[in-house]
Amino acid sequence: MKLIIAVVQDQDSNRLSSALVDHNFRATKLASTGGFLKSGNTTFLIGTEDIRVEKALQVIKDNCQSRDQLVAPVSPMGGSADSYVPYPVEVEVGGATVFVLPIEQFHNF
Repeated sequence: MKLIIAVVQDQDSNRLSSALVDHNFRATKLASTGGFLKSGNTTFLIGTEDIRVEKALQVIKDNCQSRDQLVAPVSPMGGSADSYVPYPVEVEVGGATVFVLPIEQFHNF
């Protein structure tokens, strides 16, 4: 048994949720916030058998594309202004950050 933790951008959340259901994966969605861009994310917790991990990873990969986006920088409130960029910058967003963890026990009460 494995626990897959997938952190995805909110834009991809509904598409991934539907695809997981279509492929008979159960998932719990948690609202989360990214540390770098301070933007909304969704964290999926997916418990699955070892033999279905690769299929789950493929579903995540197929539904969470990275893309470039212009982002307005956050001003350095009380921080060093040396590294502050006062104009929008293009960054890659989206995709998914995925962790696969072994599970010793699973209970469904």
